[in-house]
Amino acid sequence: MVTFGSGSNYYMPMDREYGIAPTKPSDTNDVGVNIGDIGTTLALGPIPNIPTVGAKLRTGTKVGEIVFMGAHKGSPQGHTPEMYGEMQRQALREMQKANEVHFTTHATVGVYGMAGMDQQGNFSRHAKRAAVDEIKRAIDFAADVARGGSVVVHTGEFQRAMVEADWNKDQKFKMFEKEEEVSSFKVVDTRTGGVIQEARKNRNVPRPLWKKYDEGDEFWEKNNGKIYVDKSGAEVKKGDYIDYWGNKVERIERVPRYDSKEGRFLTREVGWEELCKDAQEMTEEAKATWEKWKRGEISDEKFKEGPWVRFEKANSVKEIEVRPEEAYIITTLENNAGNSRGWAHHYGGNFDEHVKRREKILKALELYEQIESATSEEEKWKLKQTVRSIAPGLVPEDTQMPAEILRDTLKEIDRQIRSSRESSASQWSQAHEQMETMKYVESAETYALKESYGAYADAGIQAMRRSMDLEKQGKLKQPVFISMENLYPETYGAHPDELIKLIKGSQEKMAEVLQKKYKMSEEEAHKRAQDHIGATFDTGHFNMWRKYFQNDPNKTLEQNDKVFNQWFLNQVENLAKSGVVKHLHLVDNYGYQDEHLAPGQGNTPVKEAIQIFKKYGFKGEMIVEAGADYSTDSSGFQTMAKAWKYFGNPVYGGGTSGGVQEKRWGQVQYGYFGQIQPPYFTVGSYAPSEDWTVWSGTPLE
Repeated sequence: MVTFGSGSNYYMPMDREYGIAPTKPSDTNDVGVNIGDIGTTLALGPIPNIPTVGAKLRTGTKVGEIVFMGAHKGSPQGHTPEMYGEMQRQALREMQKANEVHFTTHATVGVYGMAGMDQQGNFSRHAKRAAVDEIKRAIDFAADVARGGSVVVHTGEFQRAMVEADWNKDQKFKMFEKEEEVSSFKVVDTRTGGVIQEARKNRNVPRPLWKKYDEGDEFWEKNNGKIYVDKSGAEVKKGDYIDYWGNKVERIERVPRYDSKEGRFLTREVGWEELCKDAQEMTEEAKATWEKWKRGEISDEKFKEGPWVRFEKANSVKEIEVRPEEAYIITTLENNAGNSRGWAHHYGGNFDEHVKRREKILKALELYEQIESATSEEEKWKLKQTVRSIAPGLVPEDTQMPAEILRDTLKEIDRQIRSSRESSASQWSQAHEQMETMKYVESAETYALKESYGAYADAGIQAMRRSMDLEKQGKLKQPVFISMENLYPETYGAHPDELIKLIKGSQEKMAEVLQKKYKMSEEEAHKRAQDHIGATFDTGHFNMWRKYFQNDPNKTLEQNDKVFNQWFLNQVENLAKSGVVKHLHLVDNYGYQDEHLAPGQGNTPVKEAIQIFKKYGFKGEMIVEAGADYSTDSSGFQTMAKAWKYFGNPVYGGGTSGGVQEKRWGQVQYGYFGQIQPPYFTVGSYAPSEDWTVWSGTPLE
């Protein structure tokens, strides 16, 4: 027996008993994690990777996560799955078998979410397809090389206002001061995925003051605020839109109030709070319209002409909601459409008169041409005299003949008709386009989520099919599954509530497709979806929420850190309870950036998080992602060594500084038996057996 840990008063067995958990977990702060439970990343590129992977495996890791740094066409700096041909894949398979290790896969780090968002914030179906293809080729690689297992996929579907999230009602997190006042929300056109406009909380929208049956209206005063029946037989009650004759009208037909004293129509600026009320009003209208359509009270044609056709595929009224940012854009479109209609009326108002006048001039022209052709040159002066008599003193001596004047007049009328026709038609087209666009207005968040669900479901089905093929061949180790990783706090999918929603929504979509396309039973479809879509929880990414945490000024930094850590662990517990997490990334940092420190080297409560996951039966892989140690320590392997020590297993060498003294495992960090660098393995009586093995128990090749 040897003492274990600097200054410790507990013991850990060596030799063949190595790997047995200490007898006093509370003393050792042990979480039941041994060397063999922890894997490490194997980032591919820009070095000869097959030998490098072998060297990393001989350090003692039992699981290696192959990470692809490139996307699309590979490069020396960014490898992709298809850069590895059959011979290299065979080498990896043999290496895996010979060393009794297991590979997992990390799809390209160049994909951030599956909604297809580009750098301008638009959602491109081409970009979405490209992202899905990247994940699919990682799935194919995982099936071919690892024979199953997780395929980690970065989330980050879109950027969202942190203070507006449902999980942030208490405003514990803010990206910057007064974020709640200047939050913005993108709204897209669902036909293209392009952003129509960005709705901002701190920018008001000018709009007409609509005429309603309410206090201050002449019809309200006339009827003493009581319900009355209009000329069409419809009941008019408080809040209903009415026209200038007191008749009830639909929202789309509403009219602005007119101030006869000022001689103008009334307008006002609407803020976010008012838009929230508008959104609720629109939601109620959309629900009522949808229900009437479902009951057959509204024809398909009329329903599709209206603004609520976007809810055509809703399964129930519970799925119908108009959000404030959508109300913002709809209001703007309504204003633009009204403006276009106004100009259309203005330009087209005299069109009929111009046409009738043209007809009269044509008749007059025909008459005068006949007269002029029958009149001699000597008599034509009389015709000119007739014209001058119409406007004495205003018509010059060289006055044109009447037919000539009429021809010029006809040209001018034709010009006016063209101008009226084209200007008015153009404005009507713009008004129609604005109203048509209203049918396809949707919040970027709800649009992106639907796109993401479909993309993840597509990838999940690919994972299912590859798993089924492996099973038929008798080569399947475990089902291939995509594993959505929580990314950075600024993007959707980083918060546990968002991650769970992404996974559940994607599973539902996959089950729906399996039932419709593959004719599976509902029970089997949902089982398949749960098998092939899951989550990766990255402790380091989640610790980055620390920088946005709103500290209590009445507490010390240490006290605030404890509050944040408790929040962190509460969220971890919610994730663990949900059962969606199948894979862990054990990473540390100080809460600012994703520097990839070894567990225990920053302020992330990694150990406590693992305890919670294990409490709820977690049995997936745990991967330590090496990062900073490649440049700040002797090698990336030091990340694993530090992780082993953090979990109570710092066994990869023994050190001495001269003289005879007691050897403690806490002193072995960088030396063994007088040497100045750690070995990759140790042999003899200090090894887990008399055979040549690494500390993990993996036989050497």
